[in-house]
Amino acid sequence: MNYDQILSKLNITELNTMQKEAGEAISKQDNIVLISPTGTGKTLAFLLPCLSFLNAADIHIQLLIIVPTRELAIQIEQVFKKMSTAFKINSCYGGHAVGIEENNLAQPPAVLIGTPGRITHHLRRKNILLDKTHTLILDEFDKSLEAGFDEEMSFIITQCKGLKKRILTSATTLNEVPLFVGMKKYSELNYTANTKTPNPALKLKSVRVKGDDKLEALMLLLGKTSAGSAIVFCNHREAVNRISEQLTHYKIHHGFYHGGLDQIDREKTLIKLRNQSIKILVTTDLAARGLDVPEIETVIHYQMPATEDVMIHRNGRTARMNAEGTVYFLLDIDDHLPKFLTDVPEEDSLPDKMSMPQPSDWSTIYISAGKKDKVNKMDIVGMLIQKGGLQKEEIGRIEVLDHSAYVAIKSSKIHKTLQLIKEEKIKNKKVKTDLST
Repeated sequence: MNYDQILSKLNITELNTMQKEAGEAISKQDNIVLISPTGTGKTLAFLLPCLSFLNAADIHIQLLIIVPTRELAIQIEQVFKKMSTAFKINSCYGGHAVGIEENNLAQPPAVLIGTPGRITHHLRRKNILLDKTHTLILDEFDKSLEAGFDEEMSFIITQCKGLKKRILTSATTLNEVPLFVGMKKYSELNYTANTKTPNPALKLKSVRVKGDDKLEALMLLLGKTSAGSAIVFCNHREAVNRISEQLTHYKIHHGFYHGGLDQIDREKTLIKLRNQSIKILVTTDLAARGLDVPEIETVIHYQMPATEDVMIHRNGRTARMNAEGTVYFLLDIDDHLPKFLTDVPEEDSLPDKMSMPQPSDWSTIYISAGKKDKVNKMDIVGMLIQKGGLQKEEIGRIEVLDHSAYVAIKSSKIHKTLQLIKEEKIKNKKVKTDLST
């Protein structure tokens, strides 16, 4: 396996220290616990060395990756597919059609990713067998424990009777590894020691609400930070919905994200954030970790984080990979800075008048065809250039799902392009195209 070619496909020039050390440990040892903060590249740290354990002649599920959320399953699957190996991979999770998963699993993949509940479902229905699985990865294990997946994970692991290697990853230090994991002895790689030391690229600021309207104060703060991208963190989905309604009232383009949304709506929101169609995301802590989102310039704690770990994960969405970022604590009259915050934030002020955040230069088009229809990115680019009248630089990020695709194009071209391609076909199939809502 040529790792340089794989890294080139992923647009990565060199692995970071954690990834190199973790890869070497995983290659040589049977039981590894990898503890590293969100956003440090744990997915690649375990996927790369695990490639060498896969055998093209083996027709069974060889590598099982258990994750706490559907978003993380999708993210890992996308990374693996970008690596362009010869091995089949499938994912299974709640919100994904069981029928599609059953069809995919009829021919066992070399790599299976899934959430505990859905993997348990397929095991009980005998859609999958794990008795020949030799490698198990419990990714974001601390989050799986928080979500109460102990029983499902324990059941799944009992079905993996031929395990030779166990890899457990976590963003926070574990007090102990539960017995059901089967790790009597293990090597721990812990990269969280430096998360509590100041990050010189991260600026901490606090803003005190002048009156009694915290929502209005948030609007003023978003206007102040309008040049770049921002994530607003809340503790409850009700607060997310309330802020989203206010932003909609002011005609501020944004996305909102929490566990009460349908899977496709959550997926579309993340797609738009990645392709820069939206620059503001209002969310619960569901988006604080384990998601493939781009570098964010500003993090706003609209409601204070409940624990230090939550704060670290939220703040970790900015000032990553040597980029600079700013974190704001938005405090009303009853709010106090978290007691576990060791660095005193710089006090900042809000403007007297609201200035509207700048809209994105990009918008997203929905196309009603995807991978299962044999449609790929080049097919879409060709149609948009030849029929839609676009230049290559007017087409942004493209994401192709099973039965749909989403394309970022310049907002100034969106309506004309939709008019030009409304009757067009891709792969001789007429497709529906529309502005993604």
